[in-house]
Amino acid sequence: MVTGRHVAVAAPVGGFLLGFLDFVWIRFVPFPLGGLGNSLAVWAVAAFLFAYVGRWGRWSSVLGAVLLLVVAVPSYYLAAALIQGDDLANLVNLVAFTWMAFGVVAGIVFGAAGVAARTPGRWRSAAAAMPAGVMFAEAALVARRIGDPAHGDDPLWAALLDVVLGVLLVVLVAPARRPRLRALLLAVPLGAVGFALLSLARFG
Repeated sequence: MVTGRHVAVAAPVGGFLLGFLDFVWIRFVPFPLGGLGNSLAVWAVAAFLFAYVGRWGRWSSVLGAVLLLVVAVPSYYLAAALIQGDDLANLVNLVAFTWMAFGVVAGIVFGAAGVAARTPGRWRSAAAAMPAGVMFAEAALVARRIGDPAHGDDPLWAALLDVVLGVLLVVLVAPARRPRLRALLLAVPLGAVGFALLSLARFG
């Protein structure tokens, strides 16, 4: 098992791989699977799984999840520069720093949820519902585009993919049938809250 002292290595290495491979995924994988690379929810789930799987202490897990997402941002832009010739200045421009700030928030929220999801207690089911909730929220954002001539039928498949992945994440992180059912039921209102927050932030 990886111990807490390894977070300082695992988080930046994981972040570099997340950002770089995310761009590669977008660039070379066809839609709708390719759309997962351009997904806020997927990055949030990555922070959750980092804290959930790592089995570090609470604060190490949360800080590691934050570092994972922050490092992933310049790594993404580095991949864009190397693969399609984008300007290297994008690694440190205002947009990059804005996304890093979002990464700090998402890392704290979903890193903490990852810790709670593996810790016995009353918050465990709600925490296990967080990955599905954010996938459902993104599905709702994508579903708003259905019928828009600019998007055709593609948004339907992308939304359905988000929902399916959300359900699979509940199965992955909830330990048994009843906890899975509770987490799945909780994911629906959590998704609604996430949808409202993302809409207010003008995402999607």
